[in-house]
Amino acid sequence: MDGILNVYKEKGYTSHDVVARLRGILRMKKIGHTGTLDPEAEGVLPVCLGQATKLCDLLTDKSKTYRAVLLLGRETDTQDTTGRTLRECPVEVQEAQVCAVISGFVGKYMQIPPMYSARKVNGKKLYELARAGKEVAREAREVEISDIQIDGIELPRVTMTVSCSKGTYIRTLCHDIGETLGCGGCMEYLLRTRVGSFALADSLRLDEIEALRDRGNLERHILAVDAAFADLPRLTVRPQGDKLVNNGNPFAPELADMGTDAVSAGVLETSYDGNLWPRAARVYDSCGHFIGIYDYEAGKRRYKPRKVFLGGNQVCGRSQGQESLK
Repeated sequence: MDGILNVYKEKGYTSHDVVARLRGILRMKKIGHTGTLDPEAEGVLPVCLGQATKLCDLLTDKSKTYRAVLLLGRETDTQDTTGRTLRECPVEVQEAQVCAVISGFVGKYMQIPPMYSARKVNGKKLYELARAGKEVAREAREVEISDIQIDGIELPRVTMTVSCSKGTYIRTLCHDIGETLGCGGCMEYLLRTRVGSFALADSLRLDEIEALRDRGNLERHILAVDAAFADLPRLTVRPQGDKLVNNGNPFAPELADMGTDAVSAGVLETSYDGNLWPRAARVYDSCGHFIGIYDYEAGKRRYKPRKVFLGGNQVCGRSQGQESLK
């Protein structure tokens, strides 16, 4: 099986646990996840199968949406309620103040990764150092909170839906909100509802996947690789460009036809001849086979492959001896 499975990660599982159990359910070894979720968190975890594992790094770049519960008045060493309490304070803030502070985090801000995280400092994972009782300086990284919706406030708890860029720690966002309010805060609950185009409503629990396998209906739930990049506009190469893309080479934009979705994508670049072309696109050969993700290089007047995936045994009528990925 080659493709992407939208898994609902349940509480108590690590992302690695999900992969390990799927290997048993699907009886295959080549499986990889697209970004960790804490054991106590739950929700959408796209998992790549077979040849699709070579595209895991692109999927980790996708924006994400979470539903979280912020608990004010408590700070912990893990920045969530599973950790050791470092400080407790009375929560004397007003709802209007909470709303104002939270809205102030929308946009780009510099976030310091938590000690209990998989980020590395000098080759060591931070959580390994934290478990050894060591705390080290961490470099702040820019993240972007594109939207925060406050779903409910029952102090000391605040329920909110957060849409953000890759690399954003919701635990740290909760901690930073609490710190700004002066009473401290930590994350009590986390549900990931979206990763790119993968939504919570379409996700499957591991028991459901096993049941679908037993009924022989699982393959209809395995998405083709290009489904993960549905947010990118589509370019279809004309027959004279097939040889170039099938060999993973760059091609001139004049060799492709742009789909109607490109204009609405809002990511167009002006080329040398005044035409508009997508800065990044899903590229297909003239027979409709997905080739990969390409970026437009305006200075060189060409599309250059970022990641090429030649899937399937036939490419525009000729036999493809083997799949290749660059």
